[in-house]
Amino acid sequence: MQQEELKNRLSEVKDKLVGIEQTTDDRIYLSCEAKNAYGVTRFLFEDLALRFVIATGIDSDDCFEILYHFSNDETGCIITVKAFIRNREKPSIESITPFLPGAEWIEREIHDLFGINFENHPNLRRLILADNWPEGVYPLRKEVKK
Repeated sequence: MQQEELKNRLSEVKDKLVGIEQTTDDRIYLSCEAKNAYGVTRFLFEDLALRFVIATGIDSDDCFEILYHFSNDETGCIITVKAFIRNREKPSIESITPFLPGAEWIEREIHDLFGINFENHPNLRRLILADNWPEGVYPLRKEVKK
């Protein structure tokens, strides 16, 4: 899929987004609330046939963010979905593993390090932290003393 067609197709999920930003010819950011991330990422993966690269967790000042990075290998364009999780007390977002099993480990990693719950994840057990790591302590949260 060529770049212009890709950009045109993104309008199909515009109602699920709070913003679209294109920083360079080959970098597009789609911002959405957590409740819409599942639909937007599924559209990119299944309808646009973009390759899932990785996801990233961020502890921002007022929310958590999950960044889902997808690649259009034909053009070299990277599309990142920035999903905002506003509930800092019980952060949660729908797991994308039902349609993208390759996301299982990175969601487990983000869960370990940030304490974000991935709803409907098939196996949300620890991946990185030791079994005796204290419950409720998430090393990449801003409030954790380093």
